[in-house]
Amino acid sequence: MGDRQRRPHRLLLEREPELAALDALLTDLCVPPTASGTPRSGGILAFAGPAGLGKTTLLAEVRRRAADRGCTVLVARGGEHEQEVAFHVVRQLVQPVLASGTEQEHRRIMGSWYDIVAPAVGLVAGDVGSPDPQGVRDGLDWIATRFAVQHAPLVVILDDAHWADAESLAWLTGFAPRATELPMLLVVAYRPDELPASAMTFGKLVDRQGSRPFDLATLTPNAVSRIVREALGEEADEAFCRETWAVTGGNPFETVELTAKVAERGLKPQDVHIPELRELASAVKGSDVVERLERLGTSAVRFAWSAAVLGAEASRTLAANVGGLGDAESADAVARLREARILADPADPADDDHLEFFHPLVATAVYRAIPAAFRVAMHGQAAVTVSSAGLGTTRVARHLLEMHPESDPWAVQQLREAAREYLRAGAPEAARRCLARALREPPAPEDRAGVLFELGCSALLTEPATTVNHLRAALDEPVLDSALREAITYRLAQALGHSDRMAEAAETVTEAARQATNARTRLRMQAEQFMWNAFRADEENSPARSRKLARLAEHLSGRGIAERYILGLRAWDAMVRGEPASTALHYAEEALGEGLSWTNDEWGFEVPVLVALTFMYCDQPGRAEELFNKGIAECENKGWRGAHLSFGFTLLGYIRYRRGRLDEAEMLVRGGLRIADRVGHRVPAQWFAIGILIEILLARGRTREAQELAATYGYGDVVPNAVVYPDSQTVYSELLLALGMRREAEQQLKQVGARLEPRGMRNPAWCPWQLHLARALELSDPGRAVEFASESVRRARRFGTQSAIGQSLRAAAAVSRGEDRIRLLAEAVEHLERSPSGYDLAIALVDHGAALRRAGLPQDAAEQLHRGLEGAVHCGADALAARARDELDVAGLPPLQLRTGDTESLTAQERTVAEWAARGWSNTRIAEALGTQERAVAQLLSGVYRKVGSDPAGLPGMIGQQSGTPLTPRL
Repeated sequence: MGDRQRRPHRLLLEREPELAALDALLTDLCVPPTASGTPRSGGILAFAGPAGLGKTTLLAEVRRRAADRGCTVLVARGGEHEQEVAFHVVRQLVQPVLASGTEQEHRRIMGSWYDIVAPAVGLVAGDVGSPDPQGVRDGLDWIATRFAVQHAPLVVILDDAHWADAESLAWLTGFAPRATELPMLLVVAYRPDELPASAMTFGKLVDRQGSRPFDLATLTPNAVSRIVREALGEEADEAFCRETWAVTGGNPFETVELTAKVAERGLKPQDVHIPELRELASAVKGSDVVERLERLGTSAVRFAWSAAVLGAEASRTLAANVGGLGDAESADAVARLREARILADPADPADDDHLEFFHPLVATAVYRAIPAAFRVAMHGQAAVTVSSAGLGTTRVARHLLEMHPESDPWAVQQLREAAREYLRAGAPEAARRCLARALREPPAPEDRAGVLFELGCSALLTEPATTVNHLRAALDEPVLDSALREAITYRLAQALGHSDRMAEAAETVTEAARQATNARTRLRMQAEQFMWNAFRADEENSPARSRKLARLAEHLSGRGIAERYILGLRAWDAMVRGEPASTALHYAEEALGEGLSWTNDEWGFEVPVLVALTFMYCDQPGRAEELFNKGIAECENKGWRGAHLSFGFTLLGYIRYRRGRLDEAEMLVRGGLRIADRVGHRVPAQWFAIGILIEILLARGRTREAQELAATYGYGDVVPNAVVYPDSQTVYSELLLALGMRREAEQQLKQVGARLEPRGMRNPAWCPWQLHLARALELSDPGRAVEFASESVRRARRFGTQSAIGQSLRAAAAVSRGEDRIRLLAEAVEHLERSPSGYDLAIALVDHGAALRRAGLPQDAAEQLHRGLEGAVHCGADALAARARDELDVAGLPPLQLRTGDTESLTAQERTVAEWAARGWSNTRIAEALGTQERAVAQLLSGVYRKVGSDPAGLPGMIGQQSGTPLTPRL
């Protein structure tokens, strides 16, 4: 049963439960699609047990039975010495499918994922940069899903999964649950006691799918007796057979090996030879393989050692070159090693060049028998041989990692190139190992800073703190050219920022700007300085920084990317400080120029995101959506599906929220949060997503769900060191207010004011802390509540957007009484009708209607309440819609039939009105042209602003003006 190659059809003993489970899964998998209404269903089957229990023999039977049923079968095996070769297992699965195809065929198979995934599966792709690991895993998911559907039923077999490389195992662990939804059966075998700590999630994989792995048991005395009698003859007596079971512990591999040794000795299987049997059993458990190898002679030993060093890539040719053997010597060695059950017979006689050991235990024994110093030397020879054979630098690097440092420039060059390949494949940890080894070689003095820089960059996503140490060491190197110094400084600031060390990031680029002798470098470092200071929550003199930024921006024309980044930061700063929106929009347009890339490795995506959000806060969310959609597409095309994509989805959801599309907003933000959860715990991407999702849930009336979300993530327990929008402490205060905890909310909001006011961050559109504080003080200190609300209105009028003014007026109305309340709400509605903020308009309409009803004006109230109800339903604001219905019911007014259908596309009448308004027509002129009242025109335009995502000022840009040609909104 332990015979892996020479007895491929050996009867499986005492594996009936395992085979029954296999047959049941294959039956479900192979049911014809037309035979019943239920589709084919896949699953996961795992076999676990120590070495020698017959896992590989069992998998061979899986392969045979699957093939007999017409399944497509893909097979891979982890390698003891290939665990640090990224995607080694994935390539074994994929390359047989791709082996005979052209690049055109490969692109057809992989679709739009080709450039992202190709390096991971061993193909050449265009230079699209370095995808993040999650992007590569997502691409592999897509390819595997498509292949499973197109080649159903599919059986994927992975042997020795405990030795699988980390990258393949991470992908497999994430993808495996989908097997139950696909016509695909995943079968794995592994040694549970040898799973590395990083693979514990894989070890729990089957448990998560509702079943447990089959823990293979040792054989019973009866099964061992059958093996003994099959190998030695039926005359084997019972005592001999039972002793065989006792000395092997029922281990199938040891039983087969022991019976083979008995046959070689010519011992009769009788009880008189039990002493010799025990002696042979001790040898099988101990040094038998080594002794057996040494008896074959020097050439065979050197060849076996060479094959063991080469591992999964071993072939006759390579092993002969590593061992320094000629063709005749190597052929003779192969024959003797196969006869001695050290090498296995070829599975395919046509592929006699490929070498495989008889069993992994044999391979391990041979490798460990090589004297340590000689083993290191053989890895050196293997590195040269593999390089000469053109097998790629990553395979060369595997051997270099086993060698002692020798100050070899060739080794450094090979390791650096292997690291680049790994980065292109989305395997930064493998790249880090290569570069760390290159640093120990060590490199030449003139190359050391470059190696440290590459090492730091490779660890940026996984270990930003380690990255900081490497990059600081690189800056301290005496041999460092100016271009490399600039690149190192930029990455160092980025690593510090990603480690929540904003102050250090700002100080790093500030010092670099002071020391820069090149004007371009100085400008770039100033841009970085402004950015990191803007993100600091503890910046001491924000007004001074803002003044300096404003003075600098006045003299810039946007000719280069550094100038445009500074202009973008000026736009954001103007918006946050509450300067007129026209100022912020002017600089945002200047910054955009011909566009700002989200995936520029040298500049980052932070400023392009800030520019896009500036448009959102300035009542042009439609423009912001266009920029976000382009940025998200860039990230996806480059395989950046980690934090960048999380921010993209989350903030696009925030834009939809501010436009009043709460359903879409929630879906997008939840998607962003799922990605952020995969990136890490308490990372900035999580803070953004949680805060925005809480606001959406509160808007939809799901307060308890928002509270549970906050509790799950500890939101509100910690104020981040970085500036987060929406401001996390303000969002938490909104939650407290929704829960009726006014005093607690008041304390939090006063802290927000104390934090933001000295920094000059006073735009209520960006952080409406004063509006919420007014609400918190409404009962306990109504005078102060009115003061805060009035100040917010004043600031909103200075900023000048319709939504900011309308929101502030509504908040002021909430703490006012009588006619003042009605007047303020009427004005709020008037402003919000000219904004793209559908949800805020719906709230103001319901508030206004409720106030009119209480003032004894039911007919006036009816119109506002009906409009508010319709707006709430279209926004997905369920609680607001329920409140509007209640108000109508109290007033004795039946709700009207709501408009249904497409509520986001312009009607023919709205399109006409929009075109006229975009050309500068007044409401009066439009009303005259339509033969209607100005009030009806205002309501039509209100729908236009909401649907296209713009206020009146941005409408011409969104609609487009073409003389004599009908204008179409860019939706």
